[in-house]
Amino acid sequence: MSRNQRTITAMKLAFIRGADLIAAPWKNGGGVTREIAAYPPGAGFDTFIWRVSLADVAQPGPFSSFAGIDRTLVLLSGAGMLLDEAQGHTHALEQPYGIARFAGEAAIGARLIDGATRDFNLMIRRGAATGDIDVWHSGESHAVSADTLLLFCAAGSLNVTLAGVDEPVALATNDTLRIDDVQHTLDCALSGNGTVLAILIHHAARAARA
Repeated sequence: MSRNQRTITAMKLAFIRGADLIAAPWKNGGGVTREIAAYPPGAGFDTFIWRVSLADVAQPGPFSSFAGIDRTLVLLSGAGMLLDEAQGHTHALEQPYGIARFAGEAAIGARLIDGATRDFNLMIRRGAATGDIDVWHSGESHAVSADTLLLFCAAGSLNVTLAGVDEPVALATNDTLRIDDVQHTLDCALSGNGTVLAILIHHAARAARA
């Protein structure tokens, strides 16, 4: 059995439909969030190691505080917003797929540029895991390595072809392909007409055992 075959046998694939995401109020009640996935399963705001979600921001105001959490925010739609930290720095999200990274315990106030926005949110518990987001487009191929890889279709529709997997996975807007337990580098190819956010997560405990 080749190394690539061993990788495909070990990894786990899950399809998450955007239409099935459930809206819930923010931790501070100031907006609406739709959880896409979290680890461990069923973890609450105080116990997750990582969480990915969509957020609808309809009005200016403070962000929820998440002590010990590293946050990455990506603008999906709307004219954008300005995130003002109490220390004086401002994160400007003014273009589609603009990215802001900040500590969850930072006091953040959001100002909307021109009406409501929708944002993609990655939260990682500091010291337990690391993670980041890349923007991929149709026609591209990527070789990635991660304990968990999530491919979120941010716009359009496309097919994701994984090396060693017979059938491509079709994603429409707001759908997510989750891939766990990737043991080696995985080749991913995109076709169709769309944009994907690729979320790569590495668990600190697994890295320590390697």
